[in-house]
Amino acid sequence: MLRISLLPGRTGTCAAALIISTSLLLGGCGAGGPAGDAAAAEKDPKAEKAVEAVPVEAAAATRRAVAASYTGTAALEARAESQVVAKTSGVALAVLVEEGQQVRAGQPLVRLDPDRARLAVAQSEAQMRKLENSYQRAQKLVGQQMVSAADVDQLRYDLENVRAQYRLATLELSYTTVVAPISGVIASRSIKTGNFVQINTPIFRIVDNSRLEATLNVPERELATLRPGQPVTLVADALPGKSFPGKVDRISPVVDAGSGTFRVVSGFGEGAEGLQPGMFGRIRIDYDQRADALVVPRLALLDDGDPAVFRVRDGKVARVPVKLGYAEGPWVEIRDGLVAGDKVVTAGKVALRDGTAVQVIGDKPAATVASKAAPAKAETRQ
Repeated sequence: MLRISLLPGRTGTCAAALIISTSLLLGGCGAGGPAGDAAAAEKDPKAEKAVEAVPVEAAAATRRAVAASYTGTAALEARAESQVVAKTSGVALAVLVEEGQQVRAGQPLVRLDPDRARLAVAQSEAQMRKLENSYQRAQKLVGQQMVSAADVDQLRYDLENVRAQYRLATLELSYTTVVAPISGVIASRSIKTGNFVQINTPIFRIVDNSRLEATLNVPERELATLRPGQPVTLVADALPGKSFPGKVDRISPVVDAGSGTFRVVSGFGEGAEGLQPGMFGRIRIDYDQRADALVVPRLALLDDGDPAVFRVRDGKVARVPVKLGYAEGPWVEIRDGLVAGDKVVTAGKVALRDGTAVQVIGDKPAATVASKAAPAKAETRQ
């Protein structure tokens, strides 16, 4: 135990000061314990940096092929479609095809009762034969001046008229067999065996689904970029997971003044199995392509004005303005501002500012190194 005698006067004052100094010195030595180390750790800039690092997701700028395209939606239509009508009247003796059946041009579809038409052919043929004989005899007699030239001319005109009637009757007889005007599939049938068919009555609808078309109304600003023959890709909602190739078939040279658009017709032939007229499809027309473009995910672009991204370097982010090129799907081309391998933030951009410390998810955290260095430093101090 420390024993100090207090002397009167100036000596006592010096002793009191000595006691206070000793107490402060002991308190300073006690600060080197665990509590003091914790306070020092809190003021350690490395520890503070590890705590404030914002977790983000990042992706590297890579090179890949990217295409410039125009996209739109349209319904598929058959390039050829025919409404089959009866060209003569009569009872349907036989219906030869059904809905969904594939037919070729000229194939018989329905046979109507031909009796009336056959009689008309026979009648006109008899009249034609009679006039042919009369005309031949008149030609022989005109040289003997037994028949006038006017009578011969009249016989010739009558014969030509009867021949026309005969051809007309033969044509009407051919109409009793209804044939397919185009090749395709029977889309609908509105006749049954035994029905009486009136002339010009629709009885079948044939759709040529071997060649389908989709028409887009494209804004006039794309008129200089689209050309016939450019590749087209179609994705149908009814057939998920499949894409169908095609090409631009024809482009209207006239811009509609009311809508400011022009018509672009795309055709789909080979490789379009499964597509049907009336299906709704999403169409993409590729009008240019870069085989080795520098791209980043679209998610990396900032939504605060001019195109820019947050580039990650040495644990911090920097806002980098970029020049954009073509965009395709989830990718966007970067023509200036980045190089291959640069990491850009794709998720967690909201909390970032230029110079913010970040921790990329999946990378080795810097806080691990700091935590290992802290105990070693504490042991050295002891």
